[in-house]
Amino acid sequence: MLRNKKWTWEFFLEERKKVLATWHTGNDPLLDFNESIKYLKSLPRHKNFGLKLIDAKNQKRTLIEPRAGVPVLEKHIELLQYLEKSGADFAPSTIDSYTRLNRYEEAEKGIEESIASGRAMLNGFPAVNYGVSKCREVQEALNIPIQARHGTPDARLLAEITFAAGWTSYEGGGISYNVPYAKNASLEQTIFDWQYCDRLVGFYEEQGITLNREPFGPLTGTICPPCISNTIAVIEALLAAEQGVKNITVGYGMGGNIVQDVAAIRALQEQTEEYLRLGGYKDVVVTTVFHQWMGGFPASESEALGLISLSSVVGALSNATKIITKTTHESIGIPTKEANGEGIKATKFVVNLLKDQQFPESEELTKEIHQIKSEVKCLVDAVYHLGEGDLAIGTVKAFDQGVIDVPFAPSRYNKGDILPARDNDGKIRILEFGNLGLSEEIKDFHRNKIKERADFEGREVSFQLTVDDIYAVSQGSLVGRPQRKE
Repeated sequence: MLRNKKWTWEFFLEERKKVLATWHTGNDPLLDFNESIKYLKSLPRHKNFGLKLIDAKNQKRTLIEPRAGVPVLEKHIELLQYLEKSGADFAPSTIDSYTRLNRYEEAEKGIEESIASGRAMLNGFPAVNYGVSKCREVQEALNIPIQARHGTPDARLLAEITFAAGWTSYEGGGISYNVPYAKNASLEQTIFDWQYCDRLVGFYEEQGITLNREPFGPLTGTICPPCISNTIAVIEALLAAEQGVKNITVGYGMGGNIVQDVAAIRALQEQTEEYLRLGGYKDVVVTTVFHQWMGGFPASESEALGLISLSSVVGALSNATKIITKTTHESIGIPTKEANGEGIKATKFVVNLLKDQQFPESEELTKEIHQIKSEVKCLVDAVYHLGEGDLAIGTVKAFDQGVIDVPFAPSRYNKGDILPARDNDGKIRILEFGNLGLSEEIKDFHRNKIKERADFEGREVSFQLTVDDIYAVSQGSLVGRPQRKE
């Protein structure tokens, strides 16, 4: 039965036998803990993801990481080396979709077809198929830390292989790599599977090895209210900490209103640390990651670069520890390495210009931080109540009842009853609440804010607000205003 309780070592080892047996690369002798511990301890400090984040947090610097991954080993190494030379502080390895679904036979065929055709026939790097030794080749070809970025509901074997390979950060969680990515994966199962991943990290921590864990903040990436994404980040941080994770990066996807985005990152950092302290996890280091705009991009490369630059400004002024970059090819398809490099360079340039500047304190910022924190507290309290004190059980029940609800998510375990819309300043509010676990006072706040916008635009409060807002940024506006007749 699922519960938020640290796994015993004996239980973990029993589960590990099943995990390593799921594909032949799980039989690699390099997965012996004596081997992997020795290898991870041999890595220099500057190639440890979590330690580099700690240094950046202490120095109040914002670091840069792109997304990238191709199926052929040599091409993947070449791509990551190019991005490192372009200024990336961290290297990603974005994993292909077959691996995300644990369909390793099809991933194997994709590798073969990619080599034979000279074209990428997979949309990422199939790390499980390559196994530990070849993933180590990727790590050893770079002078910066590597993170596995994927979107996998059951990510256990992938975690085993990439950690043993010296990749010192792992993205995802039982909620954030389920609800926005999968249709039929139950939350009870995915939270259990991610407890395995976090217990694995906890074991390495017990051996004196720092490994970073990063819940996926943007969720569906489509005008998601900050209270939803922040709540899920807090929950996943707490679930990870229970299994022994000590280095956690909580994330947030750009909403578009600068004040709200800065407020959301600050609230996320402060509340995650607060809930960890309340939970008794007093030795966990919390850092933040700001994801550049995750919604629809303009087709024009010049306009796309403008959006990337704006995202960079907000990420830097929010004091996020890390920014995940986008490229000018977002509306076209998988970017070239050159386009990815340009996104890194543009972001780094803006961040460097802003490194000595601070976002000014204001009444508007203070109120927005307070508003987000109040909403998150409402939702987290509701989850604990449903679980009778158990966060894992409460999370499953909360999604089942719609007490937590992610807009536009494909999962059938997510109610999908809430709708977001922007207020007159472009801040993301909630139009339809479904059964979301918020107080009537908070709901009235959102209703009033959206009505102010509708009155300003001379139209009714309706679903059309949401539709217009979804397309607005790609068309050059933040708020989806109705077109006025001349």
